[in-house]
Amino acid sequence: MRTTTRPWLAGMAGVLATLPAWAVSLSTTSPPQPLPEAATAVPLALETWSAGSATLVPLMAADLPARRASGAESPATDTSGVVGKPIDDIGFVKQATESGRKEVNTARDALPQLKDPHLRELAEMLVKDHSAANERLSKLAETKGWPVPAPKTVPPASSGTASSDFDARFTAEMIAGHEKSLALYRAQASDGEDKDLRRFASETLPTIEHHLAELKSLQK
Repeated sequence: MRTTTRPWLAGMAGVLATLPAWAVSLSTTSPPQPLPEAATAVPLALETWSAGSATLVPLMAADLPARRASGAESPATDTSGVVGKPIDDIGFVKQATESGRKEVNTARDALPQLKDPHLRELAEMLVKDHSAANERLSKLAETKGWPVPAPKTVPPASSGTASSDFDARFTAEMIAGHEKSLALYRAQASDGEDKDLRRFASETLPTIEHHLAELKSLQK
C-alpha cells in the first residue's frame, strides 16, 4: 500500500523544522512535568528561566514582603504631637501675681500726686480691686501647691511736686498694663487646665475690663 502525506502534516513538519534547537532539546531531554499547583506555580516556572534570571527572581520575591512592611503600603506612623496651651497654669499664677502687684503699687504711689479727682478715685479703686484679686489668687495657688513669686522690693515713691503731665503718664501706663492683663486673663479663662483657675480668671475679667474702660474715658 502506498503511503500518502496529507498537506497539513507537511506544513506542521515545516514549522517544527524552524524551531530553535534549544526548544527541541528541552522537550526531548526533560521528562514531562505535571501541571504545577497554585501554591508552587511561581517556583516551578522559575526553573525554565536562564541561570541568571532564575537566581534574580527568587531574590525579588523574597524582598517583596520587606518592602511592603516598610514602604508606602504600610500604615503611616502618627507623628503628630500634643498641641500645647497658650499659657500653663503655673505660668499664669506668676504673671498675674506680678502684674497685679505692680498695678497696686503704682496706683498707691500715684495717689498723692494725682491732680484729677476722678483719676484719684479710680486709682483708689485699682488698689482695692487688685489687692483683693491678688489675695484670692495667692490662696488658690496655695491650695494647689503652686509656687507664688515673692514680692519684689519696690523703691519708695519720690516726694515733691508732680510734673504737669503726671496724670497723663499714669493713665497711659495703667491702660497699657490693663490691656496686657486682659489678654492674659482671657487666655487663661479659655485655655487654662485647672477649672478653679479658669473660674478665677473668668470672674476677674469683668473687673479688668471695667478698669480699662474707666481709664480710657479719663485719658486726655
